[in-house]
Amino acid sequence: MSKRVAIVTGGIGGLGTAICKQLAQDGRQVIAADLGSRQERLAAFREETREYNGNIVFAPADISKYDDCAALVNHVAEKYGSADIVVNAAGITRDTSLKKMSQAQWTDLMHVNLDGVFNMCRNTVDGMTERGFGRIVNISSVNGQTGQFGQTNYSAAKAGMHGFTMALAREVARKGVTVNSVSPGYCKTEMVMKVPEDVRAQIIAQVPVGRLGEPSEIARTVAFLTADDAGFITGANIPVNGGYFMSF
Repeated sequence: MSKRVAIVTGGIGGLGTAICKQLAQDGRQVIAADLGSRQERLAAFREETREYNGNIVFAPADISKYDDCAALVNHVAEKYGSADIVVNAAGITRDTSLKKMSQAQWTDLMHVNLDGVFNMCRNTVDGMTERGFGRIVNISSVNGQTGQFGQTNYSAAKAGMHGFTMALAREVARKGVTVNSVSPGYCKTEMVMKVPEDVRAQIIAQVPVGRLGEPSEIARTVAFLTADDAGFITGANIPVNGGYFMSF
């Protein structure tokens, strides 16, 4: 059997890079989709993934645009084969309280964080169902479960992922396609490490395990959900947050 082909959006970000590496280690052909304008980060990403000998490649795409996603999926299919795995890890923040939030801060975030999930899934799910196999993982956030001050837009988008995940999971459950979400807590990503040190210390104090998460810990969860033999897990949300938020 040929390698499973995986597309990871936001693939050159902190979580995205870890996910790409883990999937490549598991024998997948990985395409990291991200904005081509981030030249400095892209150069670092290529250096970090050089050892994977072409099993991780970069493809430029603006996932907030439907046509870009369609072009990406077609490019991948022509060069590597149809996408078997899609990990929607792209996301942005536009933090401010609602009373100060502009319409652009709302819509810009929604276009990436939520529309991007639709754009990628709409362009790949038909092929997955026709072939009888597919794995979709949407990277949400603990703040989609708990809410967060100054993040009505972000929390709404990440919570919306859960509803999307469950609804799509029902639609494709008998076609060999699973759809799940992962909700990371606070991890050692560039975004979190930019938070002032005293604020980070306050966050860590609220995490029962007493530390930030490692991107690799999120990646291992994604690898578990995208495995060929993970076909009985669908419509689920897996929290990976060190006990920061617990529910049943």
